[in-house]
Amino acid sequence: MKTKVPKLPQLLDRKIYKTGQTRGADDDVIFQNRVGRNSTVLIPYQFWNESFSYPENERNFENGFIVLIPPAVYFKDKDFSNILKKKSLILGKNCLVFYQTRQDWDRFNPEKIGWKPAQKRNAPLGGNYVARVPATTALDNGAKTIQGFTTTTGKGAGIRLYEYASSATIQKCRLQLEALYWLCFDSVDVASKNSMTKQNAEMRKKFILDKCKSMDLLDYKKLNKVRMLDEDNKTICPLCLERLSGVGFLSRMMQAEGREVPDLTVTEINLFHIKELRYGVYNHKPYNLGWGHHHCNVVTKDSGILETLKWMKVVLQRNKKSGFEV
Repeated sequence: MKTKVPKLPQLLDRKIYKTGQTRGADDDVIFQNRVGRNSTVLIPYQFWNESFSYPENERNFENGFIVLIPPAVYFKDKDFSNILKKKSLILGKNCLVFYQTRQDWDRFNPEKIGWKPAQKRNAPLGGNYVARVPATTALDNGAKTIQGFTTTTGKGAGIRLYEYASSATIQKCRLQLEALYWLCFDSVDVASKNSMTKQNAEMRKKFILDKCKSMDLLDYKKLNKVRMLDEDNKTICPLCLERLSGVGFLSRMMQAEGREVPDLTVTEINLFHIKELRYGVYNHKPYNLGWGHHHCNVVTKDSGILETLKWMKVVLQRNKKSGFEV
């Protein structure tokens, strides 16, 4: 009979689960809002070329893809459909014309040529185009134009290319991220004060660490090299290198007095990509996801750790040169 693995505290379990979801998106953009990273991928046409590659050891995306073509590119050549065919693309099947500006909408209006907005993420897509054109000034008489993928269950055409990860990769990332929680210096004590007994916390910690070892997800040297663990194999923030406390995974951010938000859900410790997410690579993967301070994450943004450190060094030097204490 298998031993039942004790459950994590609810907030921590939810936090780890959400790492397999994409960032938020509103109705004015083409992307889906907080869905699985294995959802339909949206590929800008300029990236669909001979050098395009799928994630390592994969031959496709789990839920397909849609290539988005700018109107000016599509309509510049009368035989563009033949150009697409040579690239294994068919309009309405795996690619769409994507309107983003009022100028393109007015110049190449799809309604005047009988096109329909797409509604499905799998072939056939149910149309030829999708539009997310922001409103312009009243003088231009340009109201907001949102066409395609607008239903309650079908909002957004897909996810950003660089956010993609297969379901298998997502699961590996979640396991490694939980292991990093358990490698915090006070993880067991914190868990035992948040719905777990100390015995159950120890049991789950051992189970997760053993499982990660068996799946090659707990190479301490690698984790140290990529700034996730210190020399004593304790979890640290990848930017400031301070040891992380398990308390930060379960406590809400401190808010400035007078600017409090009652429904704040941001915790002190956030998911941290060591190498930033960007087009051309798939960086949501094991040994590239750690935990870091919310503030450090905000400072790093999409610049990456090394670029951020270089910038910080210049800022400190400039302050010192100007006579300010640092």
